[in-house]
Amino acid sequence: MCLPGTVEIVREQVEQQDRRRIDRRTAVLTGVGAAVAAAFPGLASGGRPATHRHDKKRLQDLTHVFKEGFPVFSFDSPARETLVTIPAGGFYSQEWTFGEHSGTHMDAPGHFTPGGRLSPEITLEELIVPIVVIDISRRSEREPDTTVTVDDLRRFERRHGRIPEGSIVCMDSGWAAKVDDPLEFKGGAAFPDYHFPGFSVEAAMWLAERRKVTGIGVDTISLDPGNSATFPVHVNFLATDRYGLEGLNNLDRIPPRGAVAYVGLIPWEEGSGGPCRVIAGW
Repeated sequence: MCLPGTVEIVREQVEQQDRRRIDRRTAVLTGVGAAVAAAFPGLASGGRPATHRHDKKRLQDLTHVFKEGFPVFSFDSPARETLVTIPAGGFYSQEWTFGEHSGTHMDAPGHFTPGGRLSPEITLEELIVPIVVIDISRRSEREPDTTVTVDDLRRFERRHGRIPEGSIVCMDSGWAAKVDDPLEFKGGAAFPDYHFPGFSVEAAMWLAERRKVTGIGVDTISLDPGNSATFPVHVNFLATDRYGLEGLNNLDRIPPRGAVAYVGLIPWEEGSGGPCRVIAGW
């Protein structure tokens, strides 16, 4: 997500936060590598998994169809036009116009952090990671501005075990079902009157500091809840050199833990993130 005037809103927070750069890449990637190696033995030596093996029996697309008019936090929704048709030119092609933060997409650290890593700098190891799903869909039905809390995370661990280091932890609020109605999906006509769930900054930072996750993800259009005007999750979590995924789909169709996510981010030049295809396998 992004919005004109956001720089002014968050500048004070950025200036007040600890400016020390956190060099956590080696530790996190070690954990991610171990998790991937366990899930895909064929990759342990750096090779491709054998084509005749089926280490993962099920796959689930966690991506919305990237379509014209897809609801976005700000600026214009994606638009397209046909450049040539098969009858007229012998082949079919379109031209698209869209912002980086459209559809199912990534927020790279540099989206909110000055000097933070951009799309081409996200490593391959960070794009194949264990995925955990925190279900708050029942609460969000009655509390659209609710957030994932530390209590939610502790409750999850009591039931499903410790959140794996290097994983991406995703919020399932049930919001993906609203995507075809932009007004309902955003919970309001325009910022700052949006209403939809997100992460609390306390939960996001608990995951970064206590569980050393690779990232967090949501099925809404912002890591922060819709009623936030200061975006503390974006400001503080992305500053730890981790990424966020927004606009995820079908999180209710994968196990709470035990799956591996494949995040198909294009290495957009100087990208602050970008649309991607996210697939879970287990």
